[in-house]
Amino acid sequence: MKNIYKGIKTREISFPLGGIGSGSIGLAGNGQLVDWEIFNRPNKKSFNGFSHFAIKAERDGAVVDARVLQGDMQAPYMGEYIRGGALHSGYGFGPESQTMAGMPHFQKVTFQGEFPLAEMTFEEPAFPGNIRLMAYNPFIPLQADDSSLPAAFFEWEIENTTESILTYTISLSASNPQPTEKIIHTYHHSSGEHDRELHMIKLSSNPFNREDPQYGDITIATDAANVSYQEFWYRGEWCDNLEMFWHDFTQPGPFTNRQYQEDERPPHRKDTASLAGHLTLLPGQKQKIRFTISWHFPQVVNYWNPNPSGPNSWHNYYATLFQDSQSTAQYAFNHWDRLYGDTLAFKEALFSSTLPAVVLDAVSANLSVIKTATSLRLTDGSFYGFEGSISDTGCCEGSCTHVWNYAYALPFLFPSLERSMRDLDFTYNQREDGRMSFRLMLPLGRERNNYRACADGQFGGVLKAYREWKISGDTAWLRSIWPAVKQSIEYAWADTNEDKWDPEKKGVLTGRQHHTLDMELYGANSWLSGFYLAALKAGAEMASFLDDVKSADTYLQIFETGKAWVDAHLFNGSYYVQQIDLTDPTVLDSFGEETISSYWNKETCEIKYQIAEGCVIDQVIAQWHANLCGLGEIFDKKQTRIALKSLYQHNFKSSMRQEANTWRLYALNDEGGLVICTWPKGVSKPAIPLTYNSETMTGFEYQAASHMIQEGFIEEGVSIVAAIRDRYDGEKRNPWNEIECGSNYARSMASFALIQAFSGFEYNMVCKMIGFRPAQLVEGRFRTVWSLDMGWGTYEQTAEQIHIQVLGGKLELSQLKLPLAELPSIQHLQHDGVNIAFNRCEDGIQLLSPLNMASKSSLVLTFR
Repeated sequence: MKNIYKGIKTREISFPLGGIGSGSIGLAGNGQLVDWEIFNRPNKKSFNGFSHFAIKAERDGAVVDARVLQGDMQAPYMGEYIRGGALHSGYGFGPESQTMAGMPHFQKVTFQGEFPLAEMTFEEPAFPGNIRLMAYNPFIPLQADDSSLPAAFFEWEIENTTESILTYTISLSASNPQPTEKIIHTYHHSSGEHDRELHMIKLSSNPFNREDPQYGDITIATDAANVSYQEFWYRGEWCDNLEMFWHDFTQPGPFTNRQYQEDERPPHRKDTASLAGHLTLLPGQKQKIRFTISWHFPQVVNYWNPNPSGPNSWHNYYATLFQDSQSTAQYAFNHWDRLYGDTLAFKEALFSSTLPAVVLDAVSANLSVIKTATSLRLTDGSFYGFEGSISDTGCCEGSCTHVWNYAYALPFLFPSLERSMRDLDFTYNQREDGRMSFRLMLPLGRERNNYRACADGQFGGVLKAYREWKISGDTAWLRSIWPAVKQSIEYAWADTNEDKWDPEKKGVLTGRQHHTLDMELYGANSWLSGFYLAALKAGAEMASFLDDVKSADTYLQIFETGKAWVDAHLFNGSYYVQQIDLTDPTVLDSFGEETISSYWNKETCEIKYQIAEGCVIDQVIAQWHANLCGLGEIFDKKQTRIALKSLYQHNFKSSMRQEANTWRLYALNDEGGLVICTWPKGVSKPAIPLTYNSETMTGFEYQAASHMIQEGFIEEGVSIVAAIRDRYDGEKRNPWNEIECGSNYARSMASFALIQAFSGFEYNMVCKMIGFRPAQLVEGRFRTVWSLDMGWGTYEQTAEQIHIQVLGGKLELSQLKLPLAELPSIQHLQHDGVNIAFNRCEDGIQLLSPLNMASKSSLVLTFR
């Protein structure tokens, strides 16, 4: 299977285990615990002291074998290069002993990742037993709080493969991440679910109050029936602590506890605690032991862009739900069965889809972004995201509107969180005249970012408001933000628009157009004018629904004028281009000397950073958004299809070996991908062309690939997805960390749109409508997962019937859109076995009475 990794293919794996906006711990491909990003900021390539799992087996009171639950560390073995690192560590000293790579471990390890679940197996000839790990953090559509728990969940299964009775011990050791002074480690036990006793060790320190950024604690916990523990490893010099731990662990029987008082001499290294579960198995018997690592670091500080004139910190959301990491652990174990069951239900619904395996891999892998340090939840639960994560810093702040435009996972799986992003933008980011800052400043309420507006971000916000309205059906919410939505649209022609986008209301953006590739285009182009046209069309529909007739008429008239002009003047017969004379410096004159000096190439006498006659990856992105939102035609359909074919022809590179990439290197050697912009043979390429033009950035690639699939170019779209996932193969790059401007990049969640591309999923909860038009059936069958604000579930279509199931939440339904012309005649429609009356209409069926489908209920359409 594509999702199973072995040997060298485990080298780059770090599978994030954590909550939405709560931080995470990475499960490495060999079982190591890495990337401790639990302190409200990124922390790549980190490990927390000697934190690890270990196992031993005993027979008749003697230890048969003991080893850490890790596989081989993959090369290189020279050590990390750390500028200014500690003496006797770093490059030239080999791997750190705290990686546990030097301890006895397992020869053969497999890693299977189907996010949100990771499974590992550990095999070693000398060890008497089979060992399997299941690790996860709850991921339940629509259940944002349960999916935001600051904890990592581990379930170990041990099978006795010998002819003898064996006693097994699994130990979880965790180091205290706090400064090595006044350390407190305390064992607790309490009743848990079904009266099972819960055992915990809380690791904290004394010197900080709750408002201090360093205040916090972690807890290791298990509900094993038989436990032992050491609140502290031995304190000494050199490697005394690890020497004594291994001495203690490899003795027969349970741990003997060790304690130190907080005022005793601090350790040479971080203090560590161990909690062990013991079980005795008959030959052939299996049993499981469950553990959690939970954390609580409540104070978030804006370290990336401190507020110069006011408060600079706030409590993260999980701190409003849990008092400390111990209370999180108690919640986790008290609700384990439900949390795991609901998470497994989603995972199985997703992976039982009939979409190509590589597509499911791409969709699921990038769901992990919202479980990493890229994401935060503010004190009231609102969602905030960086663009990505640098090694120890959030990269590019502010829930950047033009980047998060592409991220299609959150609006469907956790719609309330996506709506909170709209609320924050319209409340804090919009200037009085409608200009939208594209980066949200924290803490909330501080002065707005005053950089110029971003065209795709500005109008993308309108499209997303339209999408959220249709996903939720919440017209009261739409009404509350409508004045701000109108201002966003009308800023295009506002007198105060410094960038002079469309002062004459022609429906085409000209002037200075900032965009997601971090510079400006000058002159008409389908990419950014398309966003404007889509916002106008969405605005017209929203205005009409809200009885704002004047606005509806105005927006629709401008849209129709602009659409006609773009289709007529920007399509060159093969693809859409930018209309600009690169040799005309007067284009820049009205925007000041700074613009002229930045954009005018004196040597070639050309304007820099433009597309001109190039074939750009986002030329028809507005149509992609419109398809995903049910907005209808933005560009001429025939021309759009030709443009997508040309994009694949010119921009898809099956190998980068012969390509000149002057920008960031996300595909190398024989790796393939879809590059941002090309200038086909016979077309003049600017001397200094569009920024990032030769890069392969996965979010853009997924956008184009899923759009191609929407238009029937399935083979082309899947080949792009396959090229991306080949780059993230576990050896070269981490399969759960698609990079762009840093790790865990938000734009990569464009891959979620692949589900809609294959399913033809439509929705409009305002009128209680959903619909499906599968792009292809596999052996006469199609199955997919769907999710909206009220509920989520599965859709399955065969030659005999269509089956819609609600797996969580509920679904209120009045209309079902289906390609009935392609299907047999209908025999009957049943809800949980009861016939439902309906009328057949042109594009599906209309229920005679609205239907309320509860969780676990089904709707079955049977054909004759």
